[in-house]
Amino acid sequence: MMGHTHALSGAAGWMALVPVLDGQEFLGATFSLGPGEIVAGALVCAGAALLPDIDHHNSTVTQTYGFVTKLISRVTNWVFGGHRNGTHSLFFAVLMGAGAHALGVYSPLAAQFLVFLLIGLALRGLGLGVPKNQVASEIINALITGGIVLALFVSGVDYGWLGVVVALGCLLHFVGDMLTHMGCPLFWPVSTTRVGQSFGFTTNGKVERLLVTPVLTIAVVLYSIYLFPWPQLLDDVV
Repeated sequence: MMGHTHALSGAAGWMALVPVLDGQEFLGATFSLGPGEIVAGALVCAGAALLPDIDHHNSTVTQTYGFVTKLISRVTNWVFGGHRNGTHSLFFAVLMGAGAHALGVYSPLAAQFLVFLLIGLALRGLGLGVPKNQVASEIINALITGGIVLALFVSGVDYGWLGVVVALGCLLHFVGDMLTHMGCPLFWPVSTTRVGQSFGFTTNGKVERLLVTPVLTIAVVLYSIYLFPWPQLLDDVV
């Protein structure tokens, strides 16, 4: 599936789980999810939902930060055996989630940097970019992302849930790709058998453009209306 669809699925997926996770404990972290955490989680999950495609030289995530992400893409492609192999496995999702959780627990500064990268990916996936000027696109993305991360930091957002959200984003990416004709080798490296190929939808085909993307967009809007205390927020502004 295309980058914007993956990003939307990440945002919608996180927002759908907020009522279930709020107040729960997991791996020593308590999910206390106020408006700041909901926004941060939606953006982080949207960015994480693009991570598995870091193995492709022309993917949204690879193109986001120029030389840096292109270099990471080449290394990842080599380590995980090419496009839609190791990075599209449960092993990769657990690895990314565990790494993000470790950063959130042991290095708050590194966690903020990871949040910056993931939100930047989310914005690019959701359409922030200037295709005719890559350098300008990267600068604009970095400035807007920096402003968002700073605002979230000042508001006191707790990232104890970071690992869970990153793993969730990867898993939602797999769900999307399992709907396409290529499927995903979920059990790599134990097995390279691809799961989901029977659905056979085409990437950027009519089903994705005319059904999946609109449904996910509407879901994000409806969850935003449901999850946020709009009367209270408007009173605070006034």
